[in-house]
Amino acid sequence: MSTAARWHRWTPEPARTGTTDPEATLPEARRRAVELLSGRRLAVLTGAGLSTDSGIPDYRGPDAKPRTPMTYQEFIGDARRRRHYWARNHVGYRFMSATVPNAGHHAVARLESRGLTSGIITQNIDRLHEAAGALNVVDLHGRFDHVVCLDCASMVQRAQLDRILTELNPGFAERVLVEDVEVAPDADAVIESTADFVVAPCPVCGGVLKPDVTFFGENVPRDRVARSYGMVDCADGLLVAGSSLAVMSGLRFVRRAHQRGIPVVIVNRGQTRGDDRADLLIQAGVSETLGHLAEELPDR
Repeated sequence: MSTAARWHRWTPEPARTGTTDPEATLPEARRRAVELLSGRRLAVLTGAGLSTDSGIPDYRGPDAKPRTPMTYQEFIGDARRRRHYWARNHVGYRFMSATVPNAGHHAVARLESRGLTSGIITQNIDRLHEAAGALNVVDLHGRFDHVVCLDCASMVQRAQLDRILTELNPGFAERVLVEDVEVAPDADAVIESTADFVVAPCPVCGGVLKPDVTFFGENVPRDRVARSYGMVDCADGLLVAGSSLAVMSGLRFVRRAHQRGIPVVIVNRGQTRGDDRADLLIQAGVSETLGHLAEELPDR
């Protein structure tokens, strides 16, 4: 059976020949999702589009503003760029630590609590899945609340570092006007001037500190990838929510599920790189659709 013949897309945009089912409505698409996923143990892969309802903007959504995130090479190779990053992060951390899970995070946690998931793989660093009560979560790209020393490998709590940075830079965060800050999905923020910001060294060895997150140009740790593959291999279906799958770190799990012949359902606003391997595509609100699935999927 051809790919075009076996999967459908629901989208609020005009139908595209060969990729869209023009007869499908959103309720119909959600009904198909329930049919496809019922009785199955699901691996759940989430991206930035899930956290937008918590106030965290994404990089690649239809309404996302263009951004040029700092690369790993820039961070480790240029002390000035590193200072700029930490100044921005100092403000972004305040915002990120105050965010709370939305209905989509709670829906995924309910699926897990009912035994309907093999695990949750998230490309987000915001820890909102855990805040919603989910337990078996791979933070694929790391977590915003940890910092690692590049010299001695010591792990530092971001809250501890925040206290240190606040002492080194009294009043800095308060001086930054709200209009000058734009928070991004990596706990970053855009600030006009950071030249006077004082960067904190590692409290253990005095070395260079880096957020425990995967920068652009940096590889995801192998153990996280292996654990994530294990979740897909133990599943009977894959549910992707809020990810454009633009980078291979997430797309590889869609490819793995497709190779295994298990259903792949993608819920996202906008197209994804995994569309050609999906059994059902729903371009609609992520939180609302996850809530519907959590209500309608029966116990196994």
